[in-house]
Amino acid sequence: MTTIALTNATVFDATGAEPVEGATVVVDGEHIVDIAVGGAAPASADKVIDCAGKTVMPGLMDAHVHIGAIDVNILEQHRNYQTSHAALKMGRILTRTLMQGYTTVRDAGGCDAGFRQAVEQGDILGPRLLVSNAPLSMTGGHADWRRPTERGKAVECCSQVGMNAIVADGPEEIRKGVRENIRTGADQIKVMASGGAMSPADELDTIQYSLEELRMAVQTAEAAGKYVLAHAYSSSAIRNCIAAGVRSIEHGNLMDEETAKLLAEVGTYLVPTLSTYELLHRQGAEHGVAAEPLEKIRMAHEQGLRSLEYAYRAGVRIASGSDLLGPMFAHKHRELSLKAEVMPAADVLIATTRTNAELFGLADRLGTVEVGKLADLIVVDGRPWEDINVFAAPTAVPVVLKGGALVKYELV
Repeated sequence: MTTIALTNATVFDATGAEPVEGATVVVDGEHIVDIAVGGAAPASADKVIDCAGKTVMPGLMDAHVHIGAIDVNILEQHRNYQTSHAALKMGRILTRTLMQGYTTVRDAGGCDAGFRQAVEQGDILGPRLLVSNAPLSMTGGHADWRRPTERGKAVECCSQVGMNAIVADGPEEIRKGVRENIRTGADQIKVMASGGAMSPADELDTIQYSLEELRMAVQTAEAAGKYVLAHAYSSSAIRNCIAAGVRSIEHGNLMDEETAKLLAEVGTYLVPTLSTYELLHRQGAEHGVAAEPLEKIRMAHEQGLRSLEYAYRAGVRIASGSDLLGPMFAHKHRELSLKAEVMPAADVLIATTRTNAELFGLADRLGTVEVGKLADLIVVDGRPWEDINVFAAPTAVPVVLKGGALVKYELV
């Protein structure tokens, strides 16, 4: 058991309370044991970290990552990797994600439970990882990676790891697919309820799984104590997901105002992922992304902020994800800055910490700086609730604790 004291800190606890100046946060073992205003470090502290001029806040969380998206152009480049090479690249992404200050991430499809086990057992240094295993897609849907010219079984674009999916049609195939994902260790289930930007055979605003199919996914997941997250852009697809009992809507870029009000009324979470469209819109062609998906990306990019504004005004439970592909994950800070064009910076920070923890079902352990919570903490160089763009600096997060372990320490 190691005791760490973070002194002279401004604490942004993500509970909704005002930041507290001149505080000391004491971590003993895995947990936060004391938060004292003006308090000195206990004599028993093994390490004292002076946070003068800096903020202590909960570790950031990302509700929509694809650790297996090791390149931007997933339709082409992922076919070129041996399984072992892809797995090593995924491990590197996990480590770099933790160093960015993200102590918990939810993989939204493709990453299997072996990576979670590797993190838990210390074989890979990475964030707490919630995996969806293989996302479920209809034939020709968003995770059916076959080109229109290809026949036979769905192509596994990364051999045995990466962005693999289950192509399932009809309630019984979906039931089996959900059960198979749960059998192999999924924390939650991902379904594709509408078309997507990077898939080769669908349009962005189409409806994919039917209400009956979605209900089967939800019922089967809930029977095992799991929940369903759904990829959905259009209002009609989102409304199907709401009616089926899906827990979170991913993206939602084409959502209208009335559907946002319905989301708020029912309490379904929304996970906007704005930065991936901005970056793909600007840089996708450089990475070999073809004209057709780039046009769909343009549509999603142009309407994303408007849909977020509808959701925020309606009082939707807004969580936060990034969905960044390949090396673009280095720009996670941009997701926070884009959300701050619609939401106050403090609300963006809460979406990225406390609300994400609530969505994950981990709010009793994570998401806020409170006594008794697990010590997933970061030190930020600045006051991000006043200027969220502080995260853009390469040195923005010099200290990261995960479960009380000091995994990054770069204070000078």
